[in-house]
Amino acid sequence: MNSKFIVNTTLSPFHLAIPVDDLKKARDFYNTTLELREGRSSDHWVDFDFFGHQLVIHYKPNTNLKGNHSNAVDGKNVPVPHFGIILDWDTWHDLANTLTEKNIDFIIEPYIRFKGEIGEQATMFFIDPCGNALEFKSFKDRAQLFAK
Repeated sequence: MNSKFIVNTTLSPFHLAIPVDDLKKARDFYNTTLELREGRSSDHWVDFDFFGHQLVIHYKPNTNLKGNHSNAVDGKNVPVPHFGIILDWDTWHDLANTLTEKNIDFIIEPYIRFKGEIGEQATMFFIDPCGNALEFKSFKDRAQLFAK
């Protein structure tokens, strides 16, 4: 099925707002652990430059996100919901090494998913301090992004 909304291959930045029940811990995680540049903020929210996209953490008491549902993908339990970014191959490996050095508690450690198959990709999953699941992935061949 073709979509009338896929006009060209130039990507527009997305905006994603997520709930956090501890603004200070979440702000520190996105600033220090992921090393994202902070933008505007208030007492209840903080903008971050999420690899060229706008990620906003919004304070919401008792988000109760811990204990997300998961679905099996390539023999791993992938948390639902989750969000993330597709990085170039070298950047993904650099980030995986940095997060490993920072002792991130991965829920799915960095590995190559669908190895040798269509859609082969590097992936890793972890959770922010407020229970939001993140996935960072990369394709050696980005043309495989939507390959069947």
